Amino acid sequence: MRGSRRPVAVVLSWVRRQPPKVKAFLAVVAGMAALVFIRFIVHDHDNLFVAAEAAHALGIAVLIYKLTKEKTCAGLSLKSQDLTALFLAVRLYCSFVMEYDIHTILDTATLAATLFVIYMIRFKLRSTYMLDKDNFALYYVVLPCAGLALLVHPSTSHNIINRICWAFCVYLEAVSVLPQLRLMQNTKIVEPFTAHYVFALGVARFLSCAHWVLQVLDTRGRLLTALGYGLWPSMVLLSEIVQTFILADFCYYYVKSVFGGQLVLRLPSGVIVHVKAVPTRDRHEI
Repeated sequence: MRGSRRPVAVVLSWVRRQPPKVKAFLAVVAGMAALVFIRFIVHDHDNLFVAAEAAHALGIAVLIYKLTKEKTCAGLSLKSQDLTALFLAVRLYCSFVMEYDIHTILDTATLAATLFVIYMIRFKLRSTYMLDKDNFALYYVVLPCAGLALLVHPSTSHNIINRICWAFCVYLEAVSVLPQLRLMQNTKIVEPFTAHYVFALGVARFLSCAHWVLQVLDTRGRLLTALGYGLWPSMVLLSEIVQTFILADFCYYYVKSVFGGQLVLRLPSGVIVHVKAVPTRDRHEI
């Protein structure tokens, strides 16, 4: 077993020793290689979007298991869940008034599960919620996203309010995980279930990004034209790329930990992926 892991460990060790610019280049190359691989094995690229929703749902299922079985919400950011519920609610509204399809059903199920997570954290398990660690100011992301949505939104024939709402949920989704990452930096410890959830989010964001990139390539850029004119098509693609790269670093070290068989992983940002539970003294009530 150790022998089968050795080549992977050697490669990861080599990557770790490289300067940041080389790591960034390797990340881009790996992402492009993954896109080429996906393009050849997935013929209907709409399936990537469904797979992204499924990965997100799987991550939420891990959270629900943690909340119901472990009886603790330590390590989870309520603010990230609030942002997730907000952009899902706005997107669901836009789906009902603009385009009702299978994604509407998926978003409904995901929103219901997210609201359940929020309910558990806010009411049932509030004694284990780490209030002082979950200190990311939401107005840092909500206000800029709202302002950007007012300036850059779809140029379709839909009502202007609906177009602004659609842009707002696209921008907010891209940064909704930031409070969770901030909490992990503050606690210095990431429980396994929380790590699995964040990794599932990373996979979901990558699949969603791959869906958009491959659609643009297959249509030779016509998809961007169909989305409208001006900055909006580029902002949609940029938002997908941003939310992927926000989680790319964590996902890299998560995979490194899994293949290396490590129980404790120290990230450059100071985050530690650890198998033991968060000490009781770090838990605070709302």
